[in-house]
Amino acid sequence: MPAPDIDDRKLVRLVAAAAAAIAAWFALRPWLAPAWREPGSPVLYLTGVAGVVLLLVPAAFALAKRAGRSRDPRRWFNAHVTCSLAGAALIAVHSGGFLRRPPALLLAAIVALAALGVWARLRGARRMAETFASKTHVFAPPDAAARERLRQLIAEKRALLKDLDAKANEGTFSVTLSHLLRRPRLALAYRRLAREESRLLGTRRAVGTAQAWWRPLHMALAWIFVLGVAIHVATVTLLAGYVADGGPITWWHLRAWGAGW
Repeated sequence: MPAPDIDDRKLVRLVAAAAAAIAAWFALRPWLAPAWREPGSPVLYLTGVAGVVLLLVPAAFALAKRAGRSRDPRRWFNAHVTCSLAGAALIAVHSGGFLRRPPALLLAAIVALAALGVWARLRGARRMAETFASKTHVFAPPDAAARERLRQLIAEKRALLKDLDAKANEGTFSVTLSHLLRRPRLALAYRRLAREESRLLGTRRAVGTAQAWWRPLHMALAWIFVLGVAIHVATVTLLAGYVADGGPITWWHLRAWGAGW
C-alpha cells in the first residue's frame, strides 16, 4: 500500500513542532549542562553527526527520483519532510547557540530551504495546479522564426534519443541520473536542447517569477548546504587545531593542523 500523504495541516504542525523544539532549546540553553553548551563537545559532535545523517535523506530522495528508483514518491516525500525537520533541529542544537561563527550559515541555509519547501507545498502547489488547468492562450505564441527553431530542436532531440534511449518518446522523456552516468555527453546535449526549447516557449515567463524560480533556488541552497557541510566536516577533521584556536580538541579528528594560524 502506498504511504499516506502529509497534508497541509500536518505539514504546518510538523514545522511548528520543529520550530518550537529549536526555540525551547535556545531558551533553556543557559541552564543546560556545559556539554550541551560548548561547541565541539562529544555530545554536540554526535548530535551534529546525527543531524547530517538525517539531512542526507532528502539528498537520497533527489538521487532516487533522478535514477527512476522512487517507486513510492509519497513515502520518499514523507521521509524528506520529517528527516529534514528533525535534522534541522539537531543541527541547531549542534551549533551550541553560537550563531556568529561561519558554520551558523549552514543553519540559515536550512531555514531558507524549509521556508521554500513549505511555500512550495502550501502555495506553489496550488499555482502549479492552476497552471496545468489553464488554457493554452496564457502562453505567448511563438513567432515564425521561433516555430522553425522549435521544429529543428524537436528533430535534434529525436535524433539524440535514438542513441540515448531508443524506447523513449520525445514528448514525455526527461534525462535521469542513469542517462547522465551511462552517456553523459548525449544526456547533457539533450538537456541543453530541452532548456533552449523551454526558453523559446517562454515557460518560465508564463508562470510568474515565484513559481518559475523557487525550485532552482531550492536546489541552489541545497547544494550550498552540501558544500558547506563538506567544508565544515573537512575542517573539523583535518584542521582541528585551527578550529580549536588554542583550546582543547574534544571531538574526533584525524589531524590537528592549523594550530598556529
